[in-house]
Amino acid sequence: MPKSGKSSLCQALQERAERSGADMQFVEVHHPDELHAHAYEVVLQVVDATRLEESLLLTPHIIDEHEKIVLAIGRYDLLLETDHSLNMPLLEQLIGVPACRLSVRKNYGLENCLSVVQEVAARPASKAHPIYHLRDQGDEDTYRAYVHGVLTQTLKHAANDQNQTALERIDKVLTNPWLGFPIMIAILYTVFWCTFALGAIPQEWIASGVDWLVGVCHAHMAEGWFSGLLIDGVLQGVGAVLAFLPNIIILFFFISLMEDSGYMAREAYLMDTIMHRVGLHGRSFIPMLMGFGCNVPAIMAAKDIQNPKDRVLTMLMVPFMSCSARLPVYMLFVDTFFERHKALVMISLYAIGITLSILFAIIMKRTRWFRQPDGDTVNELPEFRLPRARNTLAHIWERVADYLQKICTVILWASIIIWALEYFPGQDLNDLEHSYLAAIGQFVSPLMEPLGFDWKMSVCLLTGLPAKEAIVSTMAILYGGDISAAGFTPLTAFSFMLFVLLYFPCVATVATLRREAGRGWAWFTVVHSLLLAWLISFIVYQIGSLL
Repeated sequence: MPKSGKSSLCQALQERAERSGADMQFVEVHHPDELHAHAYEVVLQVVDATRLEESLLLTPHIIDEHEKIVLAIGRYDLLLETDHSLNMPLLEQLIGVPACRLSVRKNYGLENCLSVVQEVAARPASKAHPIYHLRDQGDEDTYRAYVHGVLTQTLKHAANDQNQTALERIDKVLTNPWLGFPIMIAILYTVFWCTFALGAIPQEWIASGVDWLVGVCHAHMAEGWFSGLLIDGVLQGVGAVLAFLPNIIILFFFISLMEDSGYMAREAYLMDTIMHRVGLHGRSFIPMLMGFGCNVPAIMAAKDIQNPKDRVLTMLMVPFMSCSARLPVYMLFVDTFFERHKALVMISLYAIGITLSILFAIIMKRTRWFRQPDGDTVNELPEFRLPRARNTLAHIWERVADYLQKICTVILWASIIIWALEYFPGQDLNDLEHSYLAAIGQFVSPLMEPLGFDWKMSVCLLTGLPAKEAIVSTMAILYGGDISAAGFTPLTAFSFMLFVLLYFPCVATVATLRREAGRGWAWFTVVHSLLLAWLISFIVYQIGSLL
């Protein structure tokens, strides 16, 4: 009952019906309420053989409303792997509807399922279901007791009482609070290490190509404002951001694998206990995970959270997540100042963002705007899936296309504006101290000096307001692509990265917050993020200076 296309089971049954010449159309629905939208001739309920009691709880509700239904026991091969089985004739007798076994993964039972559906469609409707006697007392506890009783009689247990498949045993390890977190940290460390190690060579190729192009332009163009704009503004500024494209591709390749395989959901399950201590539902962690890609769709994804207070608070927590726009800034500094500990420093930035978001939520939950009882827990996980190359490539291309679009629009214009502010009014790039850019930087410099930032660093932060990638292009223009000799130290570099992590989210994020949560919360985010970024960077720099 289509949302974004048919499932593999729905497609498989449709194909077999067409091959057999049967005039049948299979439509997919995801909630019992959707069954009322159309007059379906037969309802085929697919239940999970590995979670029978949970899956069968909907069956009495469907039987209560529809006279022609077929019960399909999906993933039956996984049930057999645990040496369990179902007494199908007895199950049909107790529930009162035809049932069939099937497995799309092993192409098992599909023809039989199709023939059962055809048989039920051809015969007259009947109300002789055993469940009908529960109509007058059909509360949830009654249904649950009924399903439990049915399974007690029909489910044949294994001799060794082994109730878990191999994948379920893996799940048990990945979601274990003592083992799951170290495994998650190890996976993230590996992802970031590969992002730097595998991306280093193509990154050097792009940087060398930009340097070659700059050299060609210097050799064939006369000096003047146009050549300065093209070489120092466009090529140096845009080229500095473009060089990190391979790292973006590698990072989102791994993120796509974790998402498509179902491991992201395991991370959310692990965080559920922590989120409940904060007062939020574990599903609030899903938009936060999406925030590592881009804060804008992550905020929009939080709309699916039903509780309005949790929904708004989750939206306010998303900007703490290090989106992909911040990634080029991190990589620039980590490559330059933390050569031996790249992955560790990257993980620390992501971990600091998550930790501060949780502390922020704890504080906000104690205010009158968000105080409320705890919600439900996350108790269902999607099954593990083998990532499909097509989906992985689509996810990567989506992020690459977004990155390239920013380079061709926001970064390009930001580079041109920064070059112009640097060039005028003296029309001399060697006289930066008297440029418009210096005037802007020196105006805000007194506020930033306690953090270890000079006026150039302050200007770079200002240009990051529309898009954080613009910080890298600004540095390429101001420092000529070499920040190692620009007054930065490892301490100021880390302080700078913390400020980039925490301060003012991009304009698109603020606009999305304004639309989804309201103008007041959008302005609140702008103000508190600036204050928090300044405070954290100040503490780190001042304490680090003493050490």
